[in-house]
Amino acid sequence: MNDDDIEVYVDDARRELRMTLHSLRQQDEKPPGRPNRALADFVAPKETGLKDYIGAFAVTITGADELAKQFEAKHDDYSSIMVKSLADRLAEAFAERLHERVRREYWGYAADEALDSEQLVREEYQGIRPAPGYPACPDHTEKELLFRLIDASKNAGVTLTESFAMWPASAVSGFYFSHPASQYFAVGKLARDQVEDYARRKGMDLATIERWLSPNLGYEPE
Repeated sequence: MNDDDIEVYVDDARRELRMTLHSLRQQDEKPPGRPNRALADFVAPKETGLKDYIGAFAVTITGADELAKQFEAKHDDYSSIMVKSLADRLAEAFAERLHERVRREYWGYAADEALDSEQLVREEYQGIRPAPGYPACPDHTEKELLFRLIDASKNAGVTLTESFAMWPASAVSGFYFSHPASQYFAVGKLARDQVEDYARRKGMDLATIERWLSPNLGYEPE
């Protein structure tokens, strides 16, 4: 972590920077003892020299759109809707299962985890998997970095549209954070100073960033 950015290196030696991910920080006033969070807080600060890791994933269910169109051609809208809904639920289940394997097997930081279905629904496990475009990471353009990091189009068969929607539509993607204190949160409304800083860090013009962050702006763009 480097301030509110997350630097991702090619290997543990940190000789080559692969890319920089960007996070936004809550700016609303908090009660004493409650921090203004950013996703970068869940990665070890660069100056500590500690080795830390961030993960990424993309999963999808293929064939649902084609099957739904077949039902639509027969004027069976109910079956079309059910196919799309089932595919969405399967993609979410796929993401849940993959996260479980990351915790228990691939990263193994929770190898002894034994949660029942209700505990999983309540997300009582260690770690989070926030997705670009959602409350903790409201900027959809970070999805392009995520996809480049894991080559999601090649490895998972998921592509991004110009508006950063995923195709096939029944797809889930996000980042993995394993820090014991990591939790979901909403960035909330952003002041102009942070948006200007964020645009600078991303190397994008302010108007473009304001367009992508419009639901989170706490001010009227010029």
